[in-house]
Amino acid sequence: MKNTMTFAEWKQLLRTRKMIVPMIAILFIPVLYAGMFLWAFWDPYDHMDQLPVAVVNLDEGADFNEEKLTLGDELADKLVESKQFDFQNVTKERADEGLKGQDYYITIEIPENFSEHATTLLDENPQKLNLLYKPNEGFNFLSGQIGETAMDRIKAEVNEQIASTYAEQLFDSITEMGEGFGDAADGAGKLHDGAIKLADGTGDLKGYLAQLASSSVALSDGSTKLAEGANKAAKGANDLSKGLGTLSAGANDLQTGADQAAAGSASLQAGISEYTAGVDKLASSYAQIGAKEQEFAGGIGNLAEKSGGLKNAADQLAAGSQGVNAGINKLSEQLGPILAQLPDEQKGALQAALGELKQGSAQVAGGLGELSSGAGALQQGAAQLNGAAGQLQGAHAEALAGLKKLQGNSVKLVEGSNALASGNSQLAAGSKQLVGGVQTAAAGSKDLANGLNELTAGAGTMKQGTGTLVSKSKDLAAGSEKLASGATELNEGTATLQEKLAEAKETASEVKPTDKTYEMAASPVEVQQESINKVPNYGTGFAPYFLSLGLFVGALLLSIVFPMMEPATTPTGAFRWFTSKVSVLAVVGLIQALLAVVVVKYALGMETINTPLFILTAIITSYTFIAIVQMLVSIFGDPGRFMAILILILQLTTSAGTFPLELIPSQLKIFNTLLPMTYSVQAFKASISTGDMSHLWANNGVLIGFMVACLALTFGYFALVFKKRYSAKAATVEA
Repeated sequence: MKNTMTFAEWKQLLRTRKMIVPMIAILFIPVLYAGMFLWAFWDPYDHMDQLPVAVVNLDEGADFNEEKLTLGDELADKLVESKQFDFQNVTKERADEGLKGQDYYITIEIPENFSEHATTLLDENPQKLNLLYKPNEGFNFLSGQIGETAMDRIKAEVNEQIASTYAEQLFDSITEMGEGFGDAADGAGKLHDGAIKLADGTGDLKGYLAQLASSSVALSDGSTKLAEGANKAAKGANDLSKGLGTLSAGANDLQTGADQAAAGSASLQAGISEYTAGVDKLASSYAQIGAKEQEFAGGIGNLAEKSGGLKNAADQLAAGSQGVNAGINKLSEQLGPILAQLPDEQKGALQAALGELKQGSAQVAGGLGELSSGAGALQQGAAQLNGAAGQLQGAHAEALAGLKKLQGNSVKLVEGSNALASGNSQLAAGSKQLVGGVQTAAAGSKDLANGLNELTAGAGTMKQGTGTLVSKSKDLAAGSEKLASGATELNEGTATLQEKLAEAKETASEVKPTDKTYEMAASPVEVQQESINKVPNYGTGFAPYFLSLGLFVGALLLSIVFPMMEPATTPTGAFRWFTSKVSVLAVVGLIQALLAVVVVKYALGMETINTPLFILTAIITSYTFIAIVQMLVSIFGDPGRFMAILILILQLTTSAGTFPLELIPSQLKIFNTLLPMTYSVQAFKASISTGDMSHLWANNGVLIGFMVACLALTFGYFALVFKKRYSAKAATVEA
């Protein structure tokens, strides 16, 4: 009995052509997903030489150190020879047409001044070399990104080439500098001979300077007396100038204040005129408002009167409709015996008509009652509005009276502002005359003070100069002794200079650069890459993601072909029913996993760290995804398949199978730890590339937990359905 349902399930599967053919096709779904995707993108960078890229060389070249520099031609030739892309030398017009017509993915344009800018390194304003990079990102976005990486390499090569050229020039300059050191050594010998003559002349200069120091003392005494007299005269003139300056400043302040007062009074006069005109307009407007308010109050009173009549009419209609309703009810009661004698068809029609008549009369009575209530509310509101209109009319009358009083006082205000403006104008005119006189006196005192100050400054300068002459003549005499000593040291230094320049010439002549020296100077740093857990190609890196995707899609399609709940025969027990379904799903899941492994591992030649654990991970992943899909479809039916598709979509974006988890939006990161594909991708990575067995078993353990939980829930649902649908039939069969 235990194998009865399982045998029936397999028998139905193998004998039903509509089921077995799609089932066989579904076995290859993971292979098609994982195998085809990985085969197509196994190593796309190995075919970069087939990606068409246009190279437009507009460089006109440049002269550098009497040589023709054509960096544009060299760069274009190197690009074509590199075969990094399918570089094609074309014209600018052809490149633009090809880029728009999708004949080229990228255009690299070398401008006319490319070589010319390379010669400006030592100029005051050096110009950078520009390369124009044009990707057609709409044609293919990734080609543009790959092109940016290639442009970085091209930029590094051009930098190295230019730096090598300048390094060659630098070492040539060092050789020339060595020859210059030899010439400098010869000049230093001549300088040494001149230093000997200088030492002899400094002895005679020392005696002459001692006589000059003694004669300058008498001149210093006379200049001191002249400076004292000039200081006293200048002090008095400065005091007079300060007093007149203070008076002039006060007069200026007075004039400024008078001008401001005159300007302010004029502004006040204009503002008062505008104010009185505005008061007149406001009074006129309030008079018009009062007239309109009287018309408004009359309309409100008429509205209140008419609303009272409307309420009386509505009350009469409501009373009449209630009477009609009561009459219809009595008519219905009186027709009861008559209706009982009629045939059923006529009786039913008349009863329906009476029911609709009752309902309609009741609705009419209710509507008229509401109309009566509304008319009463309208009458009350019109009365309140009439009272408010009267209050508003009174308030506007009071405001109009106040405006007329204000209008009468405006005349006095205008007369006062006119008188104030006239007085301020006279004050401003008088202050200008005062300022003119004070300024004339201040100017004369300043001229006197300036002349005496110049005399004082000249006397002080003369005194200071004679003092400085005395001091410096002594210093000069003392300095002449140092000069004599320095001339001796200069003689010795020139001899040393001649010797060291000769040594520098020999050192510079030892520099013998080669092409390797130029390359070292242009590019002294070389980056060495040491990778851990190296991934050989693009396909190996994305295999965990596409294998997980293919196995999940295979499980999802399996639920469409194979019935997850419908038994092949009448169930005799929940566990037997459950195991009959699981036995088929287990075999299909195993075959799907093994086919995917065989194609990826052996057909595509993917290298793995641990092949047995890679196969085991594929089987666990397949069983886990099938268990999840079986649970959702068994419990929810077609909505369960929709839920499985949603889970698949979330897993595609949050499993970190393509881009790192840190690069996706933070709102999606929460799903990373909740969905199974995260753990299948990590487990596949451990068995393929990293070899971290503890990490592999931890992720496989989570997958097994998903699988066990889903199988338990599915079995619980089978038990519940069996109890409701088949438990009575099973008990009858056993009896």
